[in-house]
Amino acid sequence: MLYRNPELIYLGLVCAFIWSVAYFKIAKKAQLVIPKRFIGKKRIWRRGVIFLIGIIGWIFLTISIMGPRKPLAGVENEINVIDIFFIVDVSNSMQAIDFKPNRLEVAKAKIKQFMLERKEDRIAIIVFAESAFTLLPLTTDFNLVIKMVDKIGEINLSSGTNIGDAIGLTAGRASMSLAKNKIAILLTDGVNNVGSMTPLEAAEEARKQNLKIYTIGIGSDKNALLPQKNKATGVVTLIPLPGGSVDLKTLQEISKITGGHHFYADDENNLKKIFSSIQNIEKSKIKAYGKIIYDELYIKYLIMGVILMIMCEISRRWITREGV
Repeated sequence: MLYRNPELIYLGLVCAFIWSVAYFKIAKKAQLVIPKRFIGKKRIWRRGVIFLIGIIGWIFLTISIMGPRKPLAGVENEINVIDIFFIVDVSNSMQAIDFKPNRLEVAKAKIKQFMLERKEDRIAIIVFAESAFTLLPLTTDFNLVIKMVDKIGEINLSSGTNIGDAIGLTAGRASMSLAKNKIAILLTDGVNNVGSMTPLEAAEEARKQNLKIYTIGIGSDKNALLPQKNKATGVVTLIPLPGGSVDLKTLQEISKITGGHHFYADDENNLKKIFSSIQNIEKSKIKAYGKIIYDELYIKYLIMGVILMIMCEISRRWITREGV
């Protein structure tokens, strides 16, 4: 049994103590002292029984004011859910135009399409370039997720490709998740070249958190063109993409370590097919508790307490003749 206001037990104890003092007239000086041999054992026994009835009455009253309650049921639902972490490369090379209008915009569009079929899941977004950043913690707010997808690439995370720290950050986020099934979808077109953790070290941390990583290498070839704007003149020119192609071998190892799968998308259509295949991931069931419904029990304790106190006071006046 639970109590709404358990601290009120002290109020009940104080009231019972004051009543006991008044019952035995401890603080009151007797006007006429009668030797005990003239009082009689029956009277003493009766007073003791009446006092016991009063104390039990105070116990019931104390329990009543504490607000006893019994949970009938939590409004419990089983929700099919999976925690999905998107890890998106926002380095400069994702602006390459071998995908139209560019790799990053196509990736964002496919992520949105993927989410349209995952409205019941929790989604998080981590973006990375030279550093990694949590753009959106896990949430079921679908509208917010869609808004935040549009903001992918707006934060300047400097140059570089930090796959290791991005996975490490995601593993840390996954450690706070209670979902049975947790996956990450990593999209990148580059090679890890900065960071405090290597991608494979980070993959081991992800494995410890039961985080399955699906890796997607994106890009048609290493000779893709990259728009570059001249800061002085504002003129945009196309230059060959520096840094070479995506590190498919490392992405394969990341997926192997974490129990995921590796994919390579060399065009928009293949990227769409990859997301469609990931849609078949098995979902887990978690219990969600809403408002708990209680059976309030105070009234029966209140009634019993009042009845016992009335019996006590009637007995004092009619049996022991106190107050008469």
